[in-house]
Amino acid sequence: MAGHGGAPVGGDLPVGDGQFASGKTAVRIASVAALGGLLFGYDSAVINGAVDSIQEDFGIGNASLGFAVASALLGAAAGAMTAGRIADRIGRIAVMKIAAVLFLISAFGTGFAHEVWTVVLFRIVGGIGVGVASVIAPAYIAETSPPSIRGRLGSLQQLAIVSGIFLSFVVNWLLQYAAGGPNEPLWFGVDAWRWMFLAMAVPAVVYGALAFTIPESPRYLVASHKIPEARKVLSTLLGQKNLEITINRIRETLEREDKPSWRDLRKPTGGLFGIVWVGLGLSIFQQFVGINVIFYYSNVLWQAVGFSADESAVYTVITSVINVLTTLIAIALIDKIGRKPLLLIGSSGMAVTLITMAIIFANATLDAEGNPSLPGASGVIALIAANLFVVAFGMSWGPVVWVLLGEMFPNRIRAAALGLAAAGQWAANWLITVTFPGLREHLGLAYGFYGLCAILSGLFVWRWVMETKGVSLEDMHGEILKGEGLPTAAKEG
Repeated sequence: MAGHGGAPVGGDLPVGDGQFASGKTAVRIASVAALGGLLFGYDSAVINGAVDSIQEDFGIGNASLGFAVASALLGAAAGAMTAGRIADRIGRIAVMKIAAVLFLISAFGTGFAHEVWTVVLFRIVGGIGVGVASVIAPAYIAETSPPSIRGRLGSLQQLAIVSGIFLSFVVNWLLQYAAGGPNEPLWFGVDAWRWMFLAMAVPAVVYGALAFTIPESPRYLVASHKIPEARKVLSTLLGQKNLEITINRIRETLEREDKPSWRDLRKPTGGLFGIVWVGLGLSIFQQFVGINVIFYYSNVLWQAVGFSADESAVYTVITSVINVLTTLIAIALIDKIGRKPLLLIGSSGMAVTLITMAIIFANATLDAEGNPSLPGASGVIALIAANLFVVAFGMSWGPVVWVLLGEMFPNRIRAAALGLAAAGQWAANWLITVTFPGLREHLGLAYGFYGLCAILSGLFVWRWVMETKGVSLEDMHGEILKGEGLPTAAKEG
C-alpha cells in the first residue's frame, strides 16, 4: 500500500491547476470541522477551575464531586458510540450542528445549575457533544482532504483540542482574577465559576454557524447516491483531473444493498475485523500512557517539588502551552516522515520519561498527609521528565492517533469503527482518571504502569499499525474487508 518513488499512490490524484486554491479550501473546511475539537478540549478542562467552588456551593463530599467531574467522560463514551451511526444516516454536517447545540445546552445548563445533579446532567450533555465531536471531526477531515496533506489537516483536530484546553485555563484564570476568586460574584451577580461554563456558549455558536458554510463529505454524498453534489465537492477539493475515476472508485468501496450497521464491523467468518481491533488498541494506549493524569493532577507533581498552589497553577498552563507547540511539530512532520515513525519515536520518548518519573517517585519521601516530597536534584529531574513526556506525547500519540482513526478504516465502516474506537478511548480515559487518586500515595507504581504501557504501545505499533501516508482512502478498502482483517502492509509490519 505504501508508495514508491514519486508516483501518486492509488487514488492520490494530482490536483491540477487549481492545486493552491483547492488546498486553501481543504484547509478552511478542515479548520471549521476541527473547531469541534476546540470545544471538546474546552469542555473537558473547564471543570478544573470550578471544582472547589462546586464542592463548596453544593456542600458535597469527594465521591459526589468525583462523579460530577467524571460524568462528562461517560457522556463522551455514549456520544462517540452513537455518532458514527447517526453520521451515516443524516450526514457529517448535520451531526456537527447537533454537537454545537449540545455544547450550547451544556454551557447554559451547567452555568445556571442550582444543585449538583443538575451539574452532572448537563456535564453529561456536554460530554455527549464531546464524544460526537471526537468522531465526526477526524472522519470528515479525512474524507475531504487531499491525500498529500491529509495528515497535516487531520492533526488540526489535536491542535484544536489542546488549544481548547489552554483556552479554558486562560478564561478560567481571567474570570477568577476579575472576580477576586472563583466563588466570588462577577457580572449580574453570577459567580465567576458559573461564567467559566457560560463562556463556552461563544465558541459553540461560532462552531454551529460555520458548520453551515462547509460542504458535506463527498464519501457520504456518494453513499447517499447524491452523485452530482459529490462531483461538485470533489471538483472544489481536487480539481477536475481524474474526477470520474475518483467517484467510481468511491462508489466501488461503498456499494451495498443494506443500511450501515454495527454488523459491518464483523468479518464474514465471525469476530471483529482486525483493523477495528487496531483502532481500539491505538485509542486505549493513547490514554493508558497517563497523559490526562499529567493535566488533571499536575498540581500534585509541582507541589511535590515545593511550589505553592498558585505557582503550580501557572506551571500547569505552561505545560498546556508546551502541548500546543509540540502538536505543531507533528503537523510539520506527519506528511513527511509518516504516521508510524512518529508513533514509534513518541513511544520511546514516553517510555524513557515515565520510567524516570517512576524511579524518582518510588524513592520519594511522604509527609504526614501522604503527599510526596522531592527535594534537590530529584525534583528538577522529575519536572524535566514530566515536560519531556508531554513533548513526546504531543508530537506523536496526541495528534497521530486522531489522524489514523480518521483515515485507516475503509469507507464502508469508517464512521462506525471510528465511533467504537473513540468510545474505547473515553472509557480508558475515565478508567485512568478515576483510578489515579487512589494511587497518589504510590506514584512510583502509577508512573511505572504508564511507562510499561508506553513500551507496549511501541511494540503494538511496530507489529500491527500500517503506514497510511499518501494512501487514498479507497486504497484502504482492498484486503481489509475481503480477508481476515488486516491489510498486507500491516501484517508485514
